[in-house]
Amino acid sequence: MLRKFQSGLCGGYVFFSKVFSPKSILLNLESEDKDELFEEMVQAIYSAHPEINREDALKVLHARENQMSTGIIHGIAVPHGTSASVKGCIGAIGISRGGIDYNALDGEPVNLVFMLLCGSQDNELHLEVLKKLAELLKNPAFAADLFEKTSAQEVFDAMCEAEI
Repeated sequence: MLRKFQSGLCGGYVFFSKVFSPKSILLNLESEDKDELFEEMVQAIYSAHPEINREDALKVLHARENQMSTGIIHGIAVPHGTSASVKGCIGAIGISRGGIDYNALDGEPVNLVFMLLCGSQDNELHLEVLKKLAELLKNPAFAADLFEKTSAQEVFDAMCEAEI
């Protein structure tokens, strides 16, 4: 199944290195609300993967968000969706120092965002990525550690190391 992932940039056989890349990690999100956030993060994904349909990505993310907020717990959001223009799963990570008005389930601002886009035919893979991310985020110290990173490469390396 992992053969469908985009190629990663860190050594070894690591799941998240196939989804995220330092090119799509934003350390200082400028967004103040969810709509701005989606625009900013989809642009980061599009910059790393210009083959995706940017407008469709925004549409599917908003459609999923309209079902129920993906702002889950303790300042973390995981917006996700499926798009025919995506092969496998790709994503972006964003850190907001000031917090984003996200309408999260706990009512708190969001500071850490993991955005995922997966292919329309990759439902099993989509669920597997969400499951692995949820397992990782069960540890509040992990999110706090990411927040302290000062470069995209450091965030990427932390994601890779979390699986080793």
